[in-house]
Amino acid sequence: MVDAGTKKTLQNIPLLQTRASPRDKDLWVQRLKEEYQALIKYVQNNKTSDSDWFRLESNKEGTRWFGKCWYVHNLLKYEFDVEFDIPVTYPTTAPEIALPELDGKTAKMYRGGKICLTEHFKPLWSRNVPKFGIAHAMALGLAPWLAVEIPDLIEKGIIEYKEKGETSNS
Repeated sequence: MVDAGTKKTLQNIPLLQTRASPRDKDLWVQRLKEEYQALIKYVQNNKTSDSDWFRLESNKEGTRWFGKCWYVHNLLKYEFDVEFDIPVTYPTTAPEIALPELDGKTAKMYRGGKICLTEHFKPLWSRNVPKFGIAHAMALGLAPWLAVEIPDLIEKGIIEYKEKGETSNS
């Protein structure tokens, strides 16, 4: 069901052990350490394979995540803000990843720019609780969504390339 490239990516992202949400205080600190370790490893792997495509950081509590993601299409880099909150029922519930500036531009998105992951990603996530974390959500959720939706939005003229330094009003 999973292609060879995805399987290889997954094998190189550490699985998480701690089942904890932000409500779990001390256990959440342990879970957060595991999350960061998995994210660091995933980013390192991406850089090594020349497929670096996002940057993330969190608030001090690790409950709100934000950063940038990008997709290269026809040698042009399209960059987007990415954000999500950790649900109170995490890790049982996957985070809802949002690209706010694309809100309303595709049917595969919910209000607020939250990308649609229900059919493919969420069943996979629920089978892998608590082993999957933020790095897995990026690799199995956001990455494939970008690969399908961004070229389509570009081809339809819904999103256009912006030179670095251009404002969105240009």
